[in-house]
Amino acid sequence: MSASRLLHALADLAPTSQPSQQRLLRDHLGEQCVWSKDLDNVRGAAELAKYDELHRDERLLRQGWGVVVGRTEVDGKQRRIRVPLVNRPVRLRADAARSEVQEVIAAGDVEVHEALAGTEFAAQLEAVFDPERSSAVLEDLTWLQRAAEAAGFADTTLWHLPAQRDPDRLLVVVKAVVYITADQAPTPLASGLRGWAVRPGVDGTALTAMYDPSDDLPATDDRPLWSPLPLSREQTAAVIEARTAPVTVVAGAPGCGKSHTLAAIALDAMANGQSVLIATQSVHAADVLADLLDRHPGPPPVHFGDSERRDRFLTRISGGTAKGRKAREVERQRQAATEATEYVQRVEAEVAEWLNIESRRSRAEDLPSFLLDDYPGLREADLDRAERLLAIANSADDGWWPRLRAGVARRRLRRIAGGDGATASIARALRAARDQRDAARLASAGGLRLAPLWRSLETADAEAAQAIGQALTIETESAQRHDAASRRAVAELAAALRRGGRPQRRTLLEQVNAKALLQAMPLWIGTVADVEDVLPARPGMFDLVILDEASHINQMRAAPVLARARRAVVAGDPRQLRFVSFTGAAKTEDVLANHDLSDRLGQLDIGKVSAYDLACGAGPVVELTEHHRSVPHLIGFSAAKFYHGRVKPITTHPRNHEADAITVHRVNAKSSKDGVIPVEVERSIDLLAELVDSGATGLAVISPFRAQAEAIEAAILKRFDLETIRRHRLRTGTVHAFQGSEAATVIIALGVAEGDTAGRRRFAAGANLFNVMVTRAREHLHVVTAIGEPDGLIGEFLRYADQPPRSPGNGESVGEWTAKLADALEGAEVPVRQAYPVGHWTVDLVLGEAEQAIGVVAEVHPEGPEAHIARHRALHRAGWRIEEAFPSAYDDDPSRAAIDLLADLAAH
Repeated sequence: MSASRLLHALADLAPTSQPSQQRLLRDHLGEQCVWSKDLDNVRGAAELAKYDELHRDERLLRQGWGVVVGRTEVDGKQRRIRVPLVNRPVRLRADAARSEVQEVIAAGDVEVHEALAGTEFAAQLEAVFDPERSSAVLEDLTWLQRAAEAAGFADTTLWHLPAQRDPDRLLVVVKAVVYITADQAPTPLASGLRGWAVRPGVDGTALTAMYDPSDDLPATDDRPLWSPLPLSREQTAAVIEARTAPVTVVAGAPGCGKSHTLAAIALDAMANGQSVLIATQSVHAADVLADLLDRHPGPPPVHFGDSERRDRFLTRISGGTAKGRKAREVERQRQAATEATEYVQRVEAEVAEWLNIESRRSRAEDLPSFLLDDYPGLREADLDRAERLLAIANSADDGWWPRLRAGVARRRLRRIAGGDGATASIARALRAARDQRDAARLASAGGLRLAPLWRSLETADAEAAQAIGQALTIETESAQRHDAASRRAVAELAAALRRGGRPQRRTLLEQVNAKALLQAMPLWIGTVADVEDVLPARPGMFDLVILDEASHINQMRAAPVLARARRAVVAGDPRQLRFVSFTGAAKTEDVLANHDLSDRLGQLDIGKVSAYDLACGAGPVVELTEHHRSVPHLIGFSAAKFYHGRVKPITTHPRNHEADAITVHRVNAKSSKDGVIPVEVERSIDLLAELVDSGATGLAVISPFRAQAEAIEAAILKRFDLETIRRHRLRTGTVHAFQGSEAATVIIALGVAEGDTAGRRRFAAGANLFNVMVTRAREHLHVVTAIGEPDGLIGEFLRYADQPPRSPGNGESVGEWTAKLADALEGAEVPVRQAYPVGHWTVDLVLGEAEQAIGVVAEVHPEGPEAHIARHRALHRAGWRIEEAFPSAYDDDPSRAAIDLLADLAAH
C-alpha cells in the first residue's frame, strides 16, 4: 500500500471541520468581564482561581477577546452563541490568603477563530494579547466588524461599556473575558493529510512501517546500555528493542512505569546521537514526561506547542548559545562514564563469581574422592589454562589446521592432568578440581558474606548514573553539535517560539535548517495536535518518534506524527480509556472501496482501531507488568480482572500487604436526578472535609458522569477556600479527565442507584472506564455508592473491597537450606514467611511485621547470578532491608544463622 493512497483515504475519513460554535460555559474575571451580571452560572474571580487550581493539569481556563454574543441561525435553527474571535489558555495568579486574583498569565498559544486563519485579520487578533502591539490594533476597531463578518457572523455591532445589549443583533464584545471550557474545537485534519499524501519521502518513515511492516529482522544493536535511570529487566528490553525495530510497542497497566521507560528510551537514543520527538495525547502527559527528563541530565527539551514550559525553555536559551564544549572535555567525561560503567561491571563480576562458588559448594562436598585420583596433576594445576586447552580440544571446526590444533591441545591437557583418558573424563575431573578449590577459597573467607560488595555495587550504580548523565549533558553541549549553523538555527528557533500564533511559528520553523537545529536540540515534546499545527511537514525529520497514550489516539491524528520520523515507539494500554470516534462503518467501507483498500479494513477501521492497536501488528510488544504506584490492595482487583494476574506489585511489603486500602461508603438513594445523586455528592464532600481536617494532602474526587462531577466541583468551590485547595492539593473531575493522573487518596462518587437505567449502569461498569477509575489512588480509595447490592463488574469490585486483604503467606517451595532455616526460626516469636512475592521476585524468607520486617536471602537465585543481582537491585529500589544467610557462612548450621537473623531483626 503506497503512503499516498493511505493518506488520501485517511483524509477522506477525517471528520469535516465545522465552524466553532463554542459556548462560554462560565465566564468572567472581575472588571475584565463586561457582562457578568447578565449571564447564568456567574462566578467571581476568586472562584475561577479556585477552579483553575482544582483542574491544574487540564488547563481549562481560557481568555477570549472579540467575543461574538447573541442569537443567530446555526444549521437552520436560531441558537444562542458566545464565540471568541481570538483566545488563549491562561492561568490565574492569585493571593490564596486573600482570595484575590492578581494576574492573568498566558499558559499556551493564541488561537484565532478557524475561519480567520490565514486572513488579514489573524495577525491583528493575535496582537490583542501582545503588550507591545495591542495599542496599535485597539486604537481603531473598525476592522473588528469586518473580521466578525469574515468569520461568518454578519451584521454585528461593537459592544463598548456602558452600552446595553441589543437583543435583535449580534454583539462583538471589545473586552477580554476569562472563561472555562473543557472542549476545544479539534484541529482540522483532512487538508493536512492530503498535503502529506503528495509529499515525497513519506514511504521511508515510521508511517509506512506501521501499515506495511517488513518481514526482515532488524539488525541488533549490541552497544552497552547507558542510562542514568534505573531500569527493570522489562524496561531494559524495551530500550534495546527501540534501538533498531521500525516500530516498538510498549504496553503497560496503570503504574507499571511506561513514562519512566519512554524517558529512558529517549535518553538512550540521544546518547547514540539521534533526535527524538515525543508526542502525547494530552498536555498533562507531555508535562509528566518533561518532568521526568528535567530531573535527569541531558539537553533541554524543546516545548514547541501549547505549553507553559515553553517560556522556561526560552529563558534557558535566551542568553544565546555558546560555541560549545571542547572535544577534549567531551571525551574526558565520556571516558569517566565508561570507567564508571566498567567498574560496575567489575563489581557485578565479583559478586557473580562468589555466587557461582556458593552454588558449586554443595556439589564439591558431594564429589566422590576418586574423581581426581586418575588425574592428580589437576590438584595443583593452573585450572584456567587447563580449561582453555579443554575448549580447544573439544573444538569441532573442520579443516586440517583446527584438527591439528585440537590434537596438540589434548596432548598438553593430558600432561597437565597427569594421566591419559578421554576428554570427557578429564572435563569431569577438571570440574571437580575447580569445585574443590573454590570450596576451599570460600571456607577460608568465612563463607559467603556479600554485604560489602552490595554496598560497593550500590555506590558504583549511583556514580555510574551520575557520570552517564553528565556525559550525555556535556556531549549535547559539545562544539561539534553547536557549530555556527546550529547556533544560528537555535536563534531562529527562539525567535519562532516567541511568536504567539501557531501559523506564524510554523512558517518560521519551515525556514530553519532542520539538520543543524536537531543537531543542537535533539529532544522535542508536544501533543499530537501541537505536532501537526506547529512543526514543519518534513518526512523523517526525526530519527525516533515516541507516541504516548496511543490507545487514546486515532489513526488520522497519529499519521502526521509518524510521518515525521524514521522509527516509532508506541505506548499505551488497551485496557484503559480509548479514543471516541464518530465515523460510521458504512462511510469507512465506502471510502476504502473508493481507494481500492477494502482488503485493509482490519487496519483502517478507524472507528475501532487506535494507533496502539495498529502498532501491535507492526512490531514487537514489550509488556511492563511490574506495578510501582499503589499498595497491593489497590491494584489487586485490576491485576486479576483485567490483566489476568500478569501484573505484580513491587510495592508489596509486610507494612502494607494486609492494609485495607479500599473503604466503601453506602448511602441511600432510589435513582439519580438530572445525572446527579445528591447524597453521594454530599457524602463525598463531607469525607473530603474529614481528610482535609486530618492534614491529608494529594486528594481527588472523581465520578464517571459529567453532571455528577460538576456537582462535586461546585460543592468543593463552595466549601473550601483557595488556600485549602492549594495546600491540600485537591483535584476533581470525570474519570476521563483523570486518566493519566494519580493522587494519594481518591474518592469515587459512583453515580449509580438501584432505580437508574440499565444504560447508566452499563456506562459506569464499562471495563476500560472502570479499570481507570479504580487505579488512580496510591494509598487509599473511598467509594461512595447508592447502588445497593449490584451484580456484574461493580458487584465484583464491591465484594472485593469488603474483603480485607490477606498476607501472601508462603509461596512456592524453597530450597532445602532455606526450609531448614525457616524450621530453626519456628520457635522465635516472630512471623516467618517463605518465598515471599515482591513484584516478579520472591524473597527467600521474610522475618517480622510492618516496617520492622527484614528480607532474608539464603540461597543463590535459581536462575543464576545475573537474576540474583537484578533481584537485589529491585528490592533495594523498593525500600527493602535485606540480610543474607548463606549456608557457607554458618557451616550449614541453620541454628547459628537463625540467632544472627533474630539479632539483626531486634537491632532494626
